[in-house]
Amino acid sequence: MTVQSHAAPQASTTLPCHDPATLQSLGEGAIHDHAEVVRRVEHGRRLQPAWAKTSFAERRKVLRSLLDIILERHDQICEVAARDSGKTLTDAALGEVFPVCEKIRYLLEHGEKDLQPERRASGFLKHKMAQVEYHPLGVVGVIAPWNFPFHNLFCPVLPALFAGNAVVAKVSEHTTWSADALLEVFHEALRRHGHDPDLVQVVTGYGATGEALVRSGVDKVFFTGSPPTGSKVMRAASDSLTPVVLELGGKDPMIVCDDADLDHAVEQAMLGVFTACGQMCVGAERIYVFDEVYDDFVARAVARVDALRQGAPLEQPEGEAVDVGAMTMPAQLDKLEALIQDAVDKGAHLLVGGHRREELGGQFFAPTVLVNVDHSMRITQEEQFGPIMVILRVQDEEDAIRLAADCPYGLGSSVFSRDVKRAERIASRVRAGMTVVNDYGLAYMIQALPFGGVGKSGFGRINGREGLRACCYTKAVVTDRVTLGGGVSVYPIVAGTYPLVRSAIGMIYGRGLGAKARAALQAARSVAEVAKARKAFRQRGKH
Repeated sequence: MTVQSHAAPQASTTLPCHDPATLQSLGEGAIHDHAEVVRRVEHGRRLQPAWAKTSFAERRKVLRSLLDIILERHDQICEVAARDSGKTLTDAALGEVFPVCEKIRYLLEHGEKDLQPERRASGFLKHKMAQVEYHPLGVVGVIAPWNFPFHNLFCPVLPALFAGNAVVAKVSEHTTWSADALLEVFHEALRRHGHDPDLVQVVTGYGATGEALVRSGVDKVFFTGSPPTGSKVMRAASDSLTPVVLELGGKDPMIVCDDADLDHAVEQAMLGVFTACGQMCVGAERIYVFDEVYDDFVARAVARVDALRQGAPLEQPEGEAVDVGAMTMPAQLDKLEALIQDAVDKGAHLLVGGHRREELGGQFFAPTVLVNVDHSMRITQEEQFGPIMVILRVQDEEDAIRLAADCPYGLGSSVFSRDVKRAERIASRVRAGMTVVNDYGLAYMIQALPFGGVGKSGFGRINGREGLRACCYTKAVVTDRVTLGGGVSVYPIVAGTYPLVRSAIGMIYGRGLGAKARAALQAARSVAEVAKARKAFRQRGKH
């Protein structure tokens, strides 16, 4: 996800907040300095041990109450998210509330099982029992972006809390206004069950506040943002060897084969391009359409995009709605204009949109269709994060797979074909953290699946068993299955010690019964030799 931080005003202790759809001031938010961030992390560390001792049953009660509160306050949450980010209420319901509720459902049903000790084979040590345990880290730091203010706060915090951690989260300066109202949802659920609400805390400010959180002594950082900022997070975290999970956005390809259901493919492309005004890490930013159906796909897409309604989502007359809202971050409009201009200068054609909507009074960019695009253009390589449908013509499967790989990002992807086996074959060759066949974006809604990418899209995973266990440290434990007494005795090293070890290795790993038998015979001789040598050693010690 694209995250750009503006420098804080000199000597300022507050940051301005505004509605991106109307430019109306929403007041000011606090700028927390390094000392305050550290204070909150230390406060969370004092609270965390008591929370870590709670049972999974108790944690499920808190999450069940949290889900109840979200459902009770659904409209308020959507309105707050829409006001702060500029998205429509439908986008807020689909992209903010829906995945959070599904994550809670997953944790309620599967979280305890995912964190139970896991038995492992003990190899040749049959008398021992081996297992892996998952223990809470302590205090987890979360740095959340601006595009989904509710979702981006809740989805990383939920598994961290369920795993037994305290959390301190830094929200974007562009969506600071909503932080207190959304945080209160967490606090209310914790209070209902007698737990300290400060198990989840939020800090606000510019880039310096985020850096302070990384350097504050947290036990792990989950960062969602741009590759340049992710590099800064890694550099800061490296000083204290703080582990990080980086989700750094995507440039997702959508491949539409010549036998695809075009109506369905176009509808899914609309969803992948214009949800949240295109401000999604898994947005469908490169649509590769086979030559045979290219013109038909473009015609259908243009007709639908041209009919989209745009405006301030919360300012419409009762009974009316808009399809596309505003851009959350003002600087993103400049980037979209630059990417389109570069493409047009190199031969791309604008069929719809391609410009700001200044007449609407806010931070609006018109829904856009850009065709005749090729890979010499920046818009195929750089994350656009805006409402631009970029359509490219390809000749066949090999052409589509080659071009899909010609990009430094590798987060999500999708393939459309009526022949599911064909789609799966193509999907298996797309280098990405996720691929969905004949739909857009559903991998995220299946919370049992890990979410994350390869290449410039970052590393580590959220969601699923992998994401939940990422909120823990992994501990290997070996204990007795059968108590034999004693153990491996090596010292003092005497004549026969090395041959004994050598023969033991041969007994275990030799190929065939003959080799193992010869090693066993040598081991028996070496045991006798070692016993004799140690007896002599002990007798010398008495003198």
